[in-house]
Amino acid sequence: MNNKNVVLLNTLGLLGITFVLLMASVLQVVLNELPCPLCLLQRLGFMLVMFGFMLNVIYGPQQRHYGVLIIGALFGAATALRQVSLHVIPGTPGFGSPIFGIHYYTWAFIIFSLTIVGIAVLQLLWNKDCNNNDYKMNKFGKFVCLLAIFAVVVNVVSTFIECGPYQCPDNPITYWLFN
Repeated sequence: MNNKNVVLLNTLGLLGITFVLLMASVLQVVLNELPCPLCLLQRLGFMLVMFGFMLNVIYGPQQRHYGVLIIGALFGAATALRQVSLHVIPGTPGFGSPIFGIHYYTWAFIIFSLTIVGIAVLQLLWNKDCNNNDYKMNKFGKFVCLLAIFAVVVNVVSTFIECGPYQCPDNPITYWLFN
């Protein structure tokens, strides 16, 4: 696999995770469902994954950037699995509205797991052609990076509006700023 294809896959990965994070914010506002602390930690995991993809898009694919991706995906998967385990007991209500019959935290675990598998496949396809010292980011990569930064800013601001400078409540029902 050549460097151009690897960069495109990283850019598409960044775009996909950015979409997930933006949809979480949109659903938060549209459905008026405030994220719990575990949901916020999963969003942090998505941001770490985005950071790893962004490093590859900006500086060119490097194996150490995939380490950042894997750490972010493992962190996110662990927090998602913790939340799944809290709601797997029969009769225990889920947190938030399901999307296509599956709750957000279960989707998060699936996405983090697929990210880890995808990175493993990219690492298996790694060859000397992927090492390119004269790499330049293209316009599509710049656009996706700016969109990713926007998604992170939206989530940081919404988290501050929800929790303020305090610990977020376990079962949030109102925004701190509007209280």
